[in-house]
Amino acid sequence: MSEIENLMNKLLEQKPELTKEDIEEQIKIKKEKIGAGYLTDQGAIFLIASDYGVTLSEPLKVEMGLKDLYAGAKEISLETRVLNLSPAKQFSRKDGSPFYLRTMTVYDENSTASVKLWDEKANLPGLENLKPGDLIKIIKAYVKSDLDGSPTINIGSGSNIETTDSQSEIPTIDTITKDISGLQEGQKDLVISGMIDGVISGMEFTNSRGMPGKALRMRLKDKDGNGIRVVLWGKDESSIPNMISQSAKVRLLGVRVKSGNQGLEIHGNDATIIEIEGGKEAEPVIARVLSITPTEKGNNMILAVDNKKNLYNISDFSNSTSICVEGDVIECMPSKIYGNSITLDDNSFVRKLDNDDSIPSLSQIRTKINDVKVDGSYCIEAIILKVPERREVQTKSGESISLSEMFVEDDTGQIWVKGWRNQARLIDKCELGEIVSITGLNAKAGLEGRIELFISAFSKITKKN
Repeated sequence: MSEIENLMNKLLEQKPELTKEDIEEQIKIKKEKIGAGYLTDQGAIFLIASDYGVTLSEPLKVEMGLKDLYAGAKEISLETRVLNLSPAKQFSRKDGSPFYLRTMTVYDENSTASVKLWDEKANLPGLENLKPGDLIKIIKAYVKSDLDGSPTINIGSGSNIETTDSQSEIPTIDTITKDISGLQEGQKDLVISGMIDGVISGMEFTNSRGMPGKALRMRLKDKDGNGIRVVLWGKDESSIPNMISQSAKVRLLGVRVKSGNQGLEIHGNDATIIEIEGGKEAEPVIARVLSITPTEKGNNMILAVDNKKNLYNISDFSNSTSICVEGDVIECMPSKIYGNSITLDDNSFVRKLDNDDSIPSLSQIRTKINDVKVDGSYCIEAIILKVPERREVQTKSGESISLSEMFVEDDTGQIWVKGWRNQARLIDKCELGEIVSITGLNAKAGLEGRIELFISAFSKITKKN
């Protein structure tokens, strides 16, 4: 009798109202819910038994992999590799007493699993020195079911983690790294690689529990230039270098793929490891100011171009660009450069230079509508063919946000120009028949594959007639 048949018979003995067909159907449902790549038939039976309040006393063999884990297993010992490790956090129990918790993601040849380290185990000596790909032994751990039903390894007072230098068939981090071009919705615990595409920015927010949060946002592109949005929750700019060149190589360890408002997105958390090519010190930038847009707080948002026709979004928090007007050539020493995003603060300096004909003017970098490509940044000049319209759009989260749009054309083609939230106000001020110059537009794929242009915080609309 096979091991799977033995377990099924044990469950049928304790739950005679079930049939073999019932269990087989529930195995199928469990694997569909959790993912067939993360759960075996044997593991599914243990989860089903737990649902019925039945404990199956079947010891987990040491040679079994992560996909064979099941809720209720005790004193298991496994060999695996580290994917990532979160900081230790302090929480409070119902009685007010504190406890520590740290999570780690591990992987083997077939699967991944979450590991929770409790209390003193969250601060085991040497834990902070663990690196992605390190081979470890998990000793005498126990397994519980996580919120999503997947089995989670728990390291308690009787458990331990040891590093090992033994030979292993478990692949290295480099081997399991995936290019972003082949991602699919629902994948998790991934190691992915790509190149920086445009702006990297941090954001702060208040979550549903009223607690403050932070996140790091960026876009990555593959070797063919196809882009995907990335949100790393619990991360901020302290996690990345101060100097990141455009198209710098990036690797993210411990992320998942989900569907967002504009297609697939990559999401990470505070345990995600970020590897970006870059340096600690920013370098000076010489560029021509194309447009200056003041914010409500009085800061300047500047679109500029260098002699290689690279567009830069400059956020000035120091008022050092007050000496500039549109068309000036400036040299600035930023505090941070993330791709084409430049930050100026009190540690930065800006000075005006003599005009340099090698740096193009706005008229020299304008793009014809027919030449616009997805994921690019553009400046255009066009006539408005359709009266701008505003409507409220409800997101998947239930938030209602403003969207304004207008239809424009030049002598090569026609295109929709759209603006969300505050950027919608810029479009609202436009009228039918006006010729407008628009800077800092981002091109994205719209409905039926057509390209649409979106106003950014660095955009400016200038009326020409």
